[in-house]
Amino acid sequence: MRLHLVRHGRPLVTEGEPNASWPLAPEAAEGLAALRTSGRLPADATWYSSPEPKALGTAEALAAGKVTVVEGLREMERPAGPWLGGKEWHAIVSRSMLEPDVPALPGWETGRATTERIVAAVRALPAVDDVALAGHGTAFTLLVAALTGASPDLEGWRRIAMPDHLVLDLTAEGATVVLDWHGDWA
Repeated sequence: MRLHLVRHGRPLVTEGEPNASWPLAPEAAEGLAALRTSGRLPADATWYSSPEPKALGTAEALAAGKVTVVEGLREMERPAGPWLGGKEWHAIVSRSMLEPDVPALPGWETGRATTERIVAAVRALPAVDDVALAGHGTAFTLLVAALTGASPDLEGWRRIAMPDHLVLDLTAEGATVVLDWHGDWA
């Protein structure tokens, strides 16, 4: 199976609301249009999405047909809190991936729990040639690490754009990255 991981478009950040409730920002349309016309996404992929509005909106903007929501594809659970940008955010999220058994902040899902959930969700999908998943940077970074047997690629995580796209060849034994994150679609 060829697995296309599509990170959601730019969200509309709403201070004090959990990131899981954020929709796509109006300016996300430009990057989504660029990805849609790039030729990197297969026209006949079977699409699945995280239930989060920004991911589902991304899938609906890119898919040629039906999109099925899969609960297990959601991002690492994080409670609402002040928006942290830049270096502080990168340090906290990096810690969540490097110390997978410890919540990076109170109330956060652990990296291990996120990994187990998303790997189980992907392994439960029907095996078809091309599968596209609309989801999230941290969860996808942990998924790629688990499927390839590598450590989480923190540098790769930092450069993932909104939206972005990575391709894996998935077998029963593991996965191989065929096409890495692009980095910029706007």
